[in-house]
Amino acid sequence: MYEPLRDIELDRDAAKRKLAFYTAWMLDPLVFGEYPPEMRQYPGNELPRFTSEESKLLTQSLDFMGINHFSTLYAKDCVPSPCSADGDQAIEGFTGMNRFFIVPKGMEKIIEYVKERYNDMPMFVTENGYSSLRKQNEQEEDLLHDAKRIEFHKAYLAALARAIRNGADVRGYFVWSLMDNFEWVKGYNTRFGLYYVDRKTLRQTPKLSARCYAKFLTNSEDTNPASFKTKDGILNRLKTRQIAEM
Repeated sequence: MYEPLRDIELDRDAAKRKLAFYTAWMLDPLVFGEYPPEMRQYPGNELPRFTSEESKLLTQSLDFMGINHFSTLYAKDCVPSPCSADGDQAIEGFTGMNRFFIVPKGMEKIIEYVKERYNDMPMFVTENGYSSLRKQNEQEEDLLHDAKRIEFHKAYLAALARAIRNGADVRGYFVWSLMDNFEWVKGYNTRFGLYYVDRKTLRQTPKLSARCYAKFLTNSEDTNPASFKTKDGILNRLKTRQIAEM
């Protein structure tokens, strides 16, 4: 998700362009059969156009939207004056991944954006997770007691619940990830998992977040430090949709 760095029209337009280039670029063709109009403003004719036959094949060619959401960044207009090489700027809370910042309200806003732009097409949050900050001499016990991950999911699920209460057709939510895995160029140094993986023995041990999330999914009693106060709203909404579609 992107927010304007300054409360001025130029930065508000920059945030809209960012969303167009990072989200609508892929989804607009599959819903409307054409690239986003926001993208035409600068590339112009360099951006290819679909033939009428291609557009017809693409339009409304998907059954649901899959949203991977990890962070929210500020966007600043760079047309009249150049921006720094880094471009986007962080809003708040840090994780163990560059550019992945803890901004729970961004979950609600990206869901609302997709809902409004694509006429409330069914959505699944296909990835959302927390990478713990790396510390020197970190022990297994420290990794298993992942209170920050619990706080992260509690806050993001609360934001998702607000979007659902506001009418978004969200059908499911998937934590990234089940267990510590191989994270692209970050390799084994980054840990998103609810399960700790010993890199030498491949032994898998549930972290505190795994136990809390299991209680959330089964509507069981709460576990400190995470109460997941929004669990009833999310579970009931998803269950209602499942029953209605049977």
